[in-house]
Amino acid sequence: MLGPVAVTAYVIYWIFVNVDNLIPFEGVVDMKVPRGLGFLIVISCVTLVGYLGTRFFFAKAIDGFNHVLENTPGIKHIYSSVKEVMGSFVGDKRKFNKPVWVRVNYEPEIWRIGFLTQKNMDYLGMEDKVAVYMPHAYAISGWVIVVSKSETKPVTKMDAAEAMKFAVSGGITFSQEEVLKK
Repeated sequence: MLGPVAVTAYVIYWIFVNVDNLIPFEGVVDMKVPRGLGFLIVISCVTLVGYLGTRFFFAKAIDGFNHVLENTPGIKHIYSSVKEVMGSFVGDKRKFNKPVWVRVNYEPEIWRIGFLTQKNMDYLGMEDKVAVYMPHAYAISGWVIVVSKSETKPVTKMDAAEAMKFAVSGGITFSQEEVLKK
């Protein structure tokens, strides 16, 4: 019981201190700067940029900046990969929104939860196959498998967010009572 509370508190403290240290106050001002001011400034700036980014002029500027990053040799691979991965989890273009059960073994019968990422693999010469992303428990990593469509079935008792939580938590986030309530 104390372990998760301690880890959560430490992570919050670590984020707070490290974000607070992003603003170099030493040598800039001659007064003692209260702890947390840097954190507040960074959060305010991110919020302001996000708000302004939705406005016409700033949206065009951000699109231009994205274009530069996506076309700069060396940087484009890192930037586009990070952007794609983040877009897969959040925003309007979430890609992990079709949870499926996948039979990975017959004897004994074993099913894993995953997310349908390609409904059709014909373009790769793999007829009647689909691609499924299988997240690892307690990690942000996972792997992609290609299986026959017949080896998958849709998850009907959970939405995509609940399915991801179930997969990443190792299957311990839901009890039978919670699923039966739905």
